Amino acid sequence: MPEQAVIVEFQYGSTDLEPLFELEDKLAAAIEGKGVGEYDGNEIAVDGSDGSLYMYGPDAAHLAEIVRPVLEGCPFMKGARIRIRRGAAGTDAPEDVIQL
Repeated sequence: MPEQAVIVEFQYGSTDLEPLFELEDKLAAAIEGKGVGEYDGNEIAVDGSDGSLYMYGPDAAHLAEIVRPVLEGCPFMKGARIRIRRGAAGTDAPEDVIQL
């Protein structure tokens, strides 16, 4: 599968990761349910201040369209940045950024 990406950068503000894990489950279910790619995981600061979520698939714009409602329904995603990379990592692939 060609690796286009949707990367979500957000402020978290907690060391309680349970709400983050619940969001990840919802994202994975939405992505798998529509067959648009895969949810790959997260990076979260040790102090819980901020984090990133990583999703990959053959069409990043379509993937973003599927996950955006899930993200918008999550309180700690307010103000998050969604980076939509329409090409492989390490290239000059075009990117769009959406602010939630």
